Amino acid sequence: MRSRLPILALSVLPLAGCMAGGLDLASDMKVDKSVKTSAVPGQKSDNTSDAATVRNAVSSVDLARNDGGPIPWANTVSGSAGVVTGLAELNDDTGRTCREFTTTLHSYAGIANYDGRACVGGDGSWMLTRFDRQG
Repeated sequence: MRSRLPILALSVLPLAGCMAGGLDLASDMKVDKSVKTSAVPGQKSDNTSDAATVRNAVSSVDLARNDGGPIPWANTVSGSAGVVTGLAELNDDTGRTCREFTTTLHSYAGIANYDGRACVGGDGSWMLTRFDRQG
């Protein structure tokens, strides 16, 4: 047992130098503190693209089959997504078929609520006539 003690002491002794130094590998490096990983520079909501995606979701749903259920949407261009609720079809003053709705919009800028209306134009294509941010 006594013969093992000097061997153990000799094998642990070199490690003492590492522990005393603290193993600070970055001590000689300069740290760039101007970088903030929580910031996403240059990111802004693409409301035109988001509005078109919402318009497509609202205009393509079969109301008879949907039965008032939520309609999820996602925009791969902007990274935004949301859920359309309260979708109702009506005819406006000019006799056009329109669909009124509310939607959430989840983006890099946060979460917002929108009220909107999409109507069938003279050429048969759907267009947004209102897409207003609430609150």
